[in-house]
Amino acid sequence: MHAVARSPRRRATLPIMLVAAAVCPCPPLLVPEVAAGAAPELDAARAACTDALGVLAASRPDRLVVVGPVESTQAETYPEGTAGSFRGFGVDLDVRLGRPGVGSDDGASADGRRLPYALAVGAWLLDHVGWADAPVEGVGAGEPLTPERCIQEGRDIAARAERVALLVMGDASACRTLKAPGYLDERAAPFDAEAARALGAADVEALRALDTELARELKVSGRAPWQVLAGAAEHGALKGALRYEDAPYGVGYIVASWS
Repeated sequence: MHAVARSPRRRATLPIMLVAAAVCPCPPLLVPEVAAGAAPELDAARAACTDALGVLAASRPDRLVVVGPVESTQAETYPEGTAGSFRGFGVDLDVRLGRPGVGSDDGASADGRRLPYALAVGAWLLDHVGWADAPVEGVGAGEPLTPERCIQEGRDIAARAERVALLVMGDASACRTLKAPGYLDERAAPFDAEAARALGAADVEALRALDTELARELKVSGRAPWQVLAGAAEHGALKGALRYEDAPYGVGYIVASWS
């Protein structure tokens, strides 16, 4: 009898997906050294961010991508090891995105860029909790990006590894009080309430539907990053939890976790 040749068994492939996300605000005041005497005013927000990052660690991702707003017309990437600084806020404090990578000796990316402030805050949060659970990279989402472009960016991010987690940085409106950076706008509180609801419920469709023009008028820095999150999570079934929502200094700060 002749042996029957067997075709090699195909290895099962795991679905490429977003396994967890943490949504945090990005004011440099989250960093105690920057806030100085006002640091205790954001203790609750910092504690909520720490809890949300714990959810990321528990998800055991293969890769963590930090997404935040940048002053650009497009999406920008920042490799692991890119450095940032809070010297522009009068504090001699440097941070680095994850472990040292392929940047230049001073921590700049290969093309000379350093972390924008929102990603620098994200890097500080990761350092604050001692993140060592997965490689880290950064993506900056420029405010002019359309919802469709943000959604596609999120899809691309989710496909970078079998188990991807996101740390999404961004603030809600800056128009909640008379002393807010954008002055008082009566549309701000309802917008922030809906954003907080959507982020707390992991409501991808509601995030996709955020009004881009209204967000711009209300100085919402988180709109584009939140819609990147919506794109990354569109094929998953994550559940959300709202961990913090307030408007100190007239700016809406939201912390949520998805798992």
